[in-house]
Amino acid sequence: MNLPVISRPLEPALFARTPGLERHRVAPGGLTVVALEPGDRLELIDLEGDQAAELLAFADDGRVALAALGLAVSPGAEFIAHLLHDGSREAAHITAALVRRGIDCRQLPPAARLWQQGTRAGFRRSFSASAALLVIVAAPGGVTPVDQQLRASELRLLIHRANPRQVLAPPLPAPLGELVDEFTISPGSARDYVVAAGQYIQVLDVAGRQCSDFVAFDRRGLDAGREIDLDPTVTRTLNGSAYPGPGLFSKFFDRNLQPMLEVVRDTVGRHDTFALACTARYYEAQGYFGHANCSDNISRALAKHGVQGRAGWPAINFFFNTGVDAHQHLTLDEPWSRPGDYVLLRAMTDLVCASSSCPDDIDPANGWQPTDIHIRVYSDKERFSIAMANRPTPDADPVLTRESGFHPGTSALTRHFIDYRGWWTPSHFDGYGTLEEYHGCRERVAVMDLSALRKFEVLGPDAEALLNYCLTRDVRKLAIGQVVYSAMCYEHGGMLDDGTLLRLGADAFRWIGGEDYAGIWLSEQAEKLGMKVWIKSASEQIHNIAVQGPKSRELLSQMIWTPGTQPALADLGWFRFLTGRLDDYNGPPLMVSRTGYTGELGYEIWCHPSDAMQVWQRLWQLGEPLGLVPLGLDALDMLRIEAGLIFAGYEFCDQTDPFEAGIGFCVPLKSKQDDFIGREALLRRSANPQRKLVGLRLDGNEVAHHGDCVHVGRAQIGVITSATRSPLLGQNIALCRLDVGYCEPGTAVEIGKLDGQQKRIAATVGHSTIAYDPEKTRVRA
Repeated sequence: MNLPVISRPLEPALFARTPGLERHRVAPGGLTVVALEPGDRLELIDLEGDQAAELLAFADDGRVALAALGLAVSPGAEFIAHLLHDGSREAAHITAALVRRGIDCRQLPPAARLWQQGTRAGFRRSFSASAALLVIVAAPGGVTPVDQQLRASELRLLIHRANPRQVLAPPLPAPLGELVDEFTISPGSARDYVVAAGQYIQVLDVAGRQCSDFVAFDRRGLDAGREIDLDPTVTRTLNGSAYPGPGLFSKFFDRNLQPMLEVVRDTVGRHDTFALACTARYYEAQGYFGHANCSDNISRALAKHGVQGRAGWPAINFFFNTGVDAHQHLTLDEPWSRPGDYVLLRAMTDLVCASSSCPDDIDPANGWQPTDIHIRVYSDKERFSIAMANRPTPDADPVLTRESGFHPGTSALTRHFIDYRGWWTPSHFDGYGTLEEYHGCRERVAVMDLSALRKFEVLGPDAEALLNYCLTRDVRKLAIGQVVYSAMCYEHGGMLDDGTLLRLGADAFRWIGGEDYAGIWLSEQAEKLGMKVWIKSASEQIHNIAVQGPKSRELLSQMIWTPGTQPALADLGWFRFLTGRLDDYNGPPLMVSRTGYTGELGYEIWCHPSDAMQVWQRLWQLGEPLGLVPLGLDALDMLRIEAGLIFAGYEFCDQTDPFEAGIGFCVPLKSKQDDFIGREALLRRSANPQRKLVGLRLDGNEVAHHGDCVHVGRAQIGVITSATRSPLLGQNIALCRLDVGYCEPGTAVEIGKLDGQQKRIAATVGHSTIAYDPEKTRVRA
C-alpha cells in the first residue's frame, strides 16, 4: 500500500509550526526576563560552552520562589543584582518593570548558579515550574582584556508551554519606547490610523510569515480635498532603483516628490515594494469568488477620510516575498519574516495610514496560514537607532546593525555609512573623498574601522588539532605570536570563509574572518569529532582599526608601549603580532598585528570597545602632522583590487575553491601531511583546473563592473569579479575568473557590456592578479 507523500519542510524557529515553543536570547553579560505558568518547562542551553548562568525566580507576591523550579540560592551568585544596579538606562527600565510586579530590587538575594565552569558547547538543563513565576536568567560576564580569551557568550532560553495558546500567536515583544497607540489587525481585515509628523510606526508580524499592505496619504491634503498618497514611480525614481528589487527604500515619496516616510529599522530585509495589494479580481481568477482581499479592506478603512476606493491599491507590501526571475516574471514564496519581526518607519509629515493583515490562504504568500499583524505608534520624542537585522543562522535571533567603539570618531567625520555585515561602516568621508583617502593611504598613512570582522576564540587541548583539520594551512607550524592567512573550505572544496589565524598560546588561537557561520561551523566539527575545545564569539569585545601606509610604522612607534617580553613596534615582523599598551605601562591593553588589506606597509590595532575612542583620539593627535586620513570602504576597494586581494561574494563563494579564488598558495597539498576538510576535493580540483583568477588591464576609460561577462569572440569564457580605476596606474583594471585556456599573459579578451554582444571593452590578461607592487616590496618594508 502506497502511503500519501507528506510535506515536512525544515522551517527553523517558525512559531506557527510549533506553537508550544518560545525562544529567547540571553545576551553575553546580560539578562532576560520571562513569565512561566504552572507546568511550563524552561530549557537553558549554553551555546558555545564554558559560560556561567544565573537564575532568579519570583512568585506573584514578589517573593523569591526558586524552589518552584527545584533550585536553591547559590552563595556568591550576585551578577543579576549587580547588573540591575549598574546605573544604565536598560537596568533602570527593567528595575521599574520589576517594581511594578511587586519585586523589591533594592535587596535582591543571590541567584541560583545553574552549572559549574567548563560546560561543553550545547550543554543544557531543564526546569519545570510548579507555580506561576517571573524568571530572570543571566549570562554573567564583564570586560575582558583584548589579550585574554575568557569571554562571555550568549545563552538560548526555550520555554515549552504546558498549555499552548489556542490562537497561533506568540506573546508580543515589549514596546520599543513610549506608545501613542497600538492595535492588532486580524487576518482578512484592515485598519486606518492617523500619525503626526515625527512619530514612528512599527508594523509587527506577530507569528511570522504574514504579509501586511500599507498605504498613506498626506493628512493636510485630505483636509483640503486632495488625495496625495505614496507614489511608487516617484519613490523608485528618486531612489535610483528599478522595480525588481526585494527590500525597502530608505525613503518613500508622494506624487509631488515630497518625502512621506523614512525607514528606520527592518529586521527582515525582504519585502515587495509597490506591487498591488491583493484584489478581488485575483481571487476570482483563481475561482474564489467573494474572497476577502486587502484592496477592498483598505478602501473601506479609508472611506471615512473621504478617500475614493480603488479596485487595486499600490502598496508597500511588508513581508511579502516576491522576486523577478530571469524572464521578468513575478514569483512569490513564503515570507522570510519570523515571529516578532518588524519594520519601523518615521512619518515625515502628518499622515492618514491604512494597514492590512492579508487574508491570502490560497498560495504561499502568508505561509498558507494567515495570522495577526500588530501596529504600534511611538512618540516623536523617541530616538531609535537606524538599523537592519542580521541572522547568522535561520533560527538565530535577529541582531540589529551595530556601532563599533570607534563610531563616535568616524561619525564625526562622515554621514556616509553602509551596513557591512551587521556593522555601520563608513563608505567615504566628508571633506576627504575616495581619491584623497586612497592617495593618503598610498603616500602617507590612513586609518580605517574594521570592527565588522568576526573574531572567534578557539581554546582547549584540542584547539590546534581542530584548526588543523578545518583550515587549509598547516596550523602545527604556527608559532606563538605568529599570524597566518588561510582558507576554510567545505567537503566539496568550496570556500566557507577566508581569514587570519593568530596563535596566542599553545592551546589558544583567535580566528578572524568575515563570516558569522564560521564559528558555528567550527563548533559543529568539534562536536562531530568529540574534541575538548571551546569556540567563543569575541566580536562584541574586540574592535579593531587598520593603520595603513608608508608612515604607519612611524605613527604607531610613538604610541605603542611593549614590555620586554614582546617585540617593539618597530621590530614587529610581517604577519606577527604583539601585546602591549597605549603609550605606557598604565595605558589600555592592546594587540597590534602587522597585517592589512591594502598592499601597503600596515598594522591592525585590536582593543576593547571601551578603549576604542582613546586609541582613536591618540591616533589623530599623533597622525595629523604625518598627514593621516580616514579610510572608507570605497577607497579600500580600490586599494585591495590593485593589490590583488580577494573579497567574499566577489572572488569566492561556496562554489569557488581557493585555486579559482587566486589563493592557491594557502593550500599546501604537498607539504601538509595531515588531513583537512576538503582535501580530497581540492586534490581533484587542482589536478583538473577549470578556471583561474587573473588580472586584466582594460583599454580606454570605460570601467568594468562585478558580474560583467568576458568573451573571446561570441563565446563567454569568464566573468569579472572586481574592477576599479587605478589612480596611480592611470588605467582601468579588473580581477577576472577566466577559463584556464585563456590565462596566458598578454591574451586579448573582451568585456561585454549591455547584453554582452552589443558593446565590448578590449582588455589584456596581465602577468599577475597584483596590478600595483607585484613583488610586495611595500608591504614587506
